[in-house]
Amino acid sequence: MDLKSGYPFWAIKNGLLTPFPQLRRDHHCEVVIIGGGITGALIADELSRHGHHVVVVERRDVGWGSSAASTALLQYEIDTHMVHLAELYGEANAVMAYRACAEAILSLESIAAELGDVAFERHQSLYFASNGDDVAALKAELALRKKYGFDVTWLGHHEVLADYGFEAPGAILSELAASVDPYRMAYQLFDKVVARGGEVYDRTQVNRMQQNERGIELLLANGATLSCQQVVVAAGYEAQSWLPAPVAANRSSYAFVTDPLPTEALGKLRHTLVWESARPYLYLRSTQDGRLLVGGDDDDEDIPQRRDARVVEKAQGLAAKVEALWPSLEINPTFSWGGTFAETEDGLPYFGPHEALGPRVHFAMAYGGNGITYSLIGAGLLRALIEGKDHPLAALFSFQRQGK
Repeated sequence: MDLKSGYPFWAIKNGLLTPFPQLRRDHHCEVVIIGGGITGALIADELSRHGHHVVVVERRDVGWGSSAASTALLQYEIDTHMVHLAELYGEANAVMAYRACAEAILSLESIAAELGDVAFERHQSLYFASNGDDVAALKAELALRKKYGFDVTWLGHHEVLADYGFEAPGAILSELAASVDPYRMAYQLFDKVVARGGEVYDRTQVNRMQQNERGIELLLANGATLSCQQVVVAAGYEAQSWLPAPVAANRSSYAFVTDPLPTEALGKLRHTLVWESARPYLYLRSTQDGRLLVGGDDDDEDIPQRRDARVVEKAQGLAAKVEALWPSLEINPTFSWGGTFAETEDGLPYFGPHEALGPRVHFAMAYGGNGITYSLIGAGLLRALIEGKDHPLAALFSFQRQGK
């Protein structure tokens, strides 16, 4: 599956950081993780920290799938409003999902501090109404978040204009958000996993999975066999190929990054993630070196060649939207790219076993705009399942979740 096109910024900025070997021999371990992106890295880190022998296999180079194309906005704000989640699954579950994402940002901050040099930065998040018709929904969302202690403030039209320099009918300002370099973080996490005795192999493709009374055997494309007791499928948007039917719709999303801009030109954008209520939404954030990273304009295109042909046009369209909001900014898409993006109907991820493959094969589908925070939550959730323990989000994030 061709997951991205164009020139993803993180891969260009960092290059190939660590050479990992290819697995060419028969081997065995406790847990195999299929997928060498940021999701697989966070799960491998969690399991290896707690004494599990993990082997990670990635069919590309590590981090070269969707992680290289991620824009890495770390938000507790799920694409589905808390109000809507409460209607679907009850208020307690909706609040639990949002709080888990907030706690995930703080946990990611701790991991980043331990790793160092992964461009982690704390930000605020400004979620603005794209038009006047969306104000009521955003104010209802604000009220529910305030009810449960989230640090949010309403900014009216004049405050948005005075503080952020663009026109909007109103916005929710959240104090908790962050950003990171997901590609570099994945590599550094895998280095830690290897240092603890885990193993990471790239250019190693799993062709088939067989289960028997002794465990699970993974048959590799090169003829080797990898046997284990548990499998975690953390293969990003390709993970759906292991299921009998898809659980999320694949789409295409587009992004670009500018040259570094003067600090005075960025103003509060230097430390604020900005996104809008329209769907699909425009979003942007800065990088540590003062670039603007802009994304959005998602479409239903799922044919890589057609997506590839749209990258330049989409980048120009996104740049025009940013310049319409901030006419004083000259936006030049220095590097632009497109990538596969999947989202579930309710905006929540799937973590855990699927009935089609049994209890020893776990899926890590951190789909939607909260991929990295979901992955951190999923790491703890999957460890609990593997260790036979309960987790408060296991039911809500399972394939069997049901509405209230």
